[in-house]
Amino acid sequence: MKQDQLQRWFPRTSLAPIIPSPIEQAFRHKVAFVFAPNPRGSQVVMGHYQPGSTRIVPIEECPVHSSRGNRLAFALRDRLSRAHVPPGILRHVLVRTTDDEREASVMLVVAANHKSLRAPVRALLDSDDRPDGIFVNINDRPGPYMVGRETLRIDGRSHVREDMLGTSFLISPTAFFQTNVRAARLLLQVVLDEVGPATPLLDLYSGGGLFTVPLAQRGAWVVAVEENRQAVRDAEANLRLNKVPPSRVRLVAERAEDAMHRLQQEMFEVVVLDPPRQGCPDAVLDGVCRLEPGRIVYVSCNPERLAVERARLERGGYRLSRLQGVDMFPHTDHIEAVAVFEPA
Repeated sequence: MKQDQLQRWFPRTSLAPIIPSPIEQAFRHKVAFVFAPNPRGSQVVMGHYQPGSTRIVPIEECPVHSSRGNRLAFALRDRLSRAHVPPGILRHVLVRTTDDEREASVMLVVAANHKSLRAPVRALLDSDDRPDGIFVNINDRPGPYMVGRETLRIDGRSHVREDMLGTSFLISPTAFFQTNVRAARLLLQVVLDEVGPATPLLDLYSGGGLFTVPLAQRGAWVVAVEENRQAVRDAEANLRLNKVPPSRVRLVAERAEDAMHRLQQEMFEVVVLDPPRQGCPDAVLDGVCRLEPGRIVYVSCNPERLAVERARLERGGYRLSRLQGVDMFPHTDHIEAVAVFEPA
């Protein structure tokens, strides 16, 4: 079904078979739940949004989440229920576990750091379910953003550590990192194979360094552009952790479209793009084409949007030469794709 979906978006394109997720249960190592007040009592309701609405469906079991992530989320929910937290305070709980579940961090997202939160948080820390780190994030603004600007570390480690293909990554609770770690290893291998020994490289939307760090480890000189300051700090920590010489990587902490103006005088053999779901602004795509790299490796979590952007890259002088799907989210319609564009 997902292969057919890709073929509809990319007709007359030869597609490689989709790489399946290594596991289809307990594959999500980032657990996310939303809270809702219960009008019939003090019990906190925790669940997921019903598709296409703001209605919250209560959840008692989520088989696609890691087992430790579920345990921590439900253990915190139960303690919050007993604490009689005022309505409107609780927003979300986010749990990040490593693939082997040896490490885990918990972040409680709230509208205000209310005193009623102290007892349930302390009770979780004093329990057998104790996470390696626990945080409270203050998000007092309405809107679609799950996480606010202020994060308080209450106790424990600031990161969990994940290993992928010989590279170690420190992941902070607010920075983006791939949810399905085992499938992400396969995705990373595809990107490394497509980039090959090329250098210098430009990595746009570089996050905590998922591609930047292993590429630099393999000898490339990389300019990495990321606007999220916490992700940039994570990338700095990951470069140090993996003993990458500072001369190999230049981190640029700004929006990709702003950075493109200053990078037009530089030369890159390959450009790696890994934008958010809405894709790349036209200014970024046009700027990449003006750089005239020998190859563009585009990692897309929204291939339908990529199909639209393909036309702009083609107008900029590039053709789609290869497309590889990776199934990061079993049981859903979502598919990750690595598209390789080369000069026409």
